[in-house]
Formats: sequence, C-alpha cells, structure tokens
Amino acid sequence: MSAPNSPETTNQEQPLVSHLIELRDRVLRMVLAVLVVFAVLFPFANDLYSAIAGPMRAALPEGSTMISTKPIDPFLIPFKLSLQLAIFIAIPFILSQFWAFVAPGLYRHEKRMVVPLLVSSTLLFYLGMAFAYFAVFPLVFTFLAGTAPEGVEVATDMGSYLDFVMTLFFAFGVAFEVPIATIILVWLGITTPEKLRHKRPYVIVGAFVVGMFLTPPDVISQTLLALPMWVLFELGVIFSKGFVKKPDEESETAAVETTPEAVEETQLETTESPVGSDIDPAQDYVDPDRFVPMTDDEMEAELDAIEADEESPPAESVQGQDPVEAKLQQVQQYRAAGEVEQARELLYEILQDGNSDQRMVARNILAQLDSEN
Repeated sequence: MSAPNSPETTNQEQPLVSHLIELRDRVLRMVLAVLVVFAVLFPFANDLYSAIAGPMRAALPEGSTMISTKPIDPFLIPFKLSLQLAIFIAIPFILSQFWAFVAPGLYRHEKRMVVPLLVSSTLLFYLGMAFAYFAVFPLVFTFLAGTAPEGVEVATDMGSYLDFVMTLFFAFGVAFEVPIATIILVWLGITTPEKLRHKRPYVIVGAFVVGMFLTPPDVISQTLLALPMWVLFELGVIFSKGFVKKPDEESETAAVETTPEAVEETQLETTESPVGSDIDPAQDYVDPDRFVPMTDDEMEAELDAIEADEESPPAESVQGQDPVEAKLQQVQQYRAAGEVEQARELLYEILQDGNSDQRMVARNILAQLDSEN
C-alpha cells in the first residue's frame, strides 16, 4: 500500500519507449474519437450550419441572404464546421486520455485536486460557447447589420461568417476559464485572495484589453467578453478561499528548509569577523625588542632562578653578580615588602640597562604589577 503522499508507480519504472508507446496509443484514441463524432455529425452538416447561422440570418435586412463566393464553399464550409464541432464535443474524452497518461505520476492529493478542475474547466468552456451563441451573437450581429451605410446591401459570406463565429466561440470559452486560473494560482501559493482583491482595477482593465484582442473590432463584443471575465474573476476569488495553503502546510515547508546544513550556513553567514582578522601577521614588521608575555612555566623558572640567587652566600653573590641581576633581586624584595613604586623605578632602570632576557623579565613583572593594581 503506497503512502498517501507518494506517487503511485509500478514496482519497476517504465522505460522512455514504453511511455512514448502509451502516448501514441492515447493520441490515436483521441483522433479516433474525433473521427467517430465527425462521422455522426457530417450527415447533418447543412442543418448544423443553418443553426449556427441563425443569429446572423435573423439580423439581416428583409430580403437579404448569406452568399458563397467560392464554388467549393457550399460543401467545404459545412464539412469544416462538422469537424470543428467534433473536436469541441470530444474535448471531455481528449482530456480524459491526457489525464490517464499523466495520473500515474501524480500524488493522491493532486489527483483529488485535478479531477474537479478538469470537469469544471470543461463545463465552463461549454458555458462560454453557449453564452456567446445565445447572448452575444444576437446583439453583435444586430448592431453590425444596423450600421451598414445607405445603399449597401449586407450579404455575409458563409466562409467569413464561420471564421468569425468560431473565433468568438473560442474567445468566450477561454475567457470563462478565469475562475479555474484564479484557483490554480492561489492553490500553488503564487498569490492570495487578498492580493487579487487589491489588484481588481488592473484585472478590469486587463479584461477589456483581452476582449479587444480576442473579439472582432467592435465595442459590443469586447464589452460582452470583458464583463463576464470580471464577474468570473470575482467568483474565482471567492471560491479560491478554500484552496489557500494552511499554516501547517507552510510550517512543513519551512521545516524542510531549516535543515541542520541550512542552519549552519546561516550561522556562518551571520557570524561577524573578529576585529583585526583582516590583518596578516606575516606581512607586519616584527620588533625584536617588543614585549612578549612569558608563559606561566617560564615565569616560575625565572623566579626560581632569582630565589636561588638570593639564597646563595652573600660574598659569592657580590663578587661575580651582574648589576642588573642585583636589581632584579632588589625588585623582588621591594615587592615582598609592598614597596611597589621603588620596584617600578628599578624595573625602568632594568629596561634601559639590561639585556633582552632581563628586559623581558622586567616587562612581565611590570605587567603583573599593573594587573595587581
């Protein structure tokens, strides 16, 4: 049993050739379905064209009829209409074949979401075509026929009329998909219903711009396309509230992003460099006489040596003792007696007269005195 959020796949993945063969079979089924519907509709091709041309013939002046400017049009135009209607009627079967090909690679929650969208989008497309035929065609053709200049007889060519109405059918069918597009955008997290409401003025202007491009160059058809698009947009915003991502889903997404590696990278990025880290010690001048603090072991060894000198016999110490070493011993005596100032004076003298080791000892003692104070 597969997990609810894992794709339902077979035990062994199919190779690419198998997918291509399956796609070929399903495309052949789609073509076969269109041909079957076309075979059913073709005997009634002339009746179908008469029904499609009904709004135009009703708007023509009395005594005017539609014409054919090409010898083959009386046969070719009804044939073309039957084929186009066959494709429109077979749309549910075509979508079902696409769905059967894609569904094995989807998650269960995606399947539960896609199936209602496919059904509703198909119904909305048919609803858009019906709205164009019953509401738009009578108004548009009456307006266009009434604007003919005096002395001009309106006699519409049957081929031009079919192209005109098919353009309107397609435009209104696509325009009625606005709620589906709105719901998908909210479901994917690209936007929210609140943001869409704030952008309502731009949507209204965009609906009229789309109507200008998808409809013939007349104000009535443009307006009749833009207004339903606006209304359907409002319906899409209302229904999209049920498809907003819940906080727990967002927290799961955030939890995936806050992996230990990501946290470590964030800490490394936010950690400030210590002051002076940009200085390269290898390039700096090193003073041989600069003060370098002695370690604890070195300090204890030096003090032991001084104490050993102090414990030696006075006669021997006076004969061969360095004056600076005598001052260091005096410094220790001053420190033991608590006479810090006298010890400091001797240490300053040692800094002037002593060698490098003696000066280092004097600096360390001065550092100790400073830390004690």
